[in-house]
Amino acid sequence: MLTDQALRDHVLALLGERQAHMSFDDAVADFPEAFINVKPPAVSYTFWHLVEHLRLAQWDILEYVRSPAHVSPEWPSGYWPAPDALADAAAWQDSLRQFRDDLATMKALVADPAVNLLAPIPHGYAGHTVLREALLVADHNAYHIGELAILRQVVGAWPPDHA
Repeated sequence: MLTDQALRDHVLALLGERQAHMSFDDAVADFPEAFINVKPPAVSYTFWHLVEHLRLAQWDILEYVRSPAHVSPEWPSGYWPAPDALADAAAWQDSLRQFRDDLATMKALVADPAVNLLAPIPHGYAGHTVLREALLVADHNAYHIGELAILRQVVGAWPPDHA
């Protein structure tokens, strides 16, 4: 029988540990500053745009769970930086920090036994639960983290000793 704690542990593992995919920290480890604003071949966004998209989508889902007053950004423009926006090393690091901070907050919500993962979010759409939103974060993150890792390989942005 799946206990409440076992369910929480499974979701926490999906959110933050290496399961069937690379972790965010692994995907951005030792990322070369020279590639932050590079658009890979046949891709309309930069590596920083992709990290910002991850951050913005995760933040939106987190705020949706936490705040009845939250209004999601306009789709799709509110989930991506402007196509011509560029980042410097400080902006890149800020995006990474904010992503990690929001992920830690989502994980804390999932880990909190006072949060009923299966209860409908009072201010949410019908059927939306904290569990649903946490799984949505895990799924969206896994998809784009994999994309980030593959695009790094395409442009040669991994260290030579990367396996």
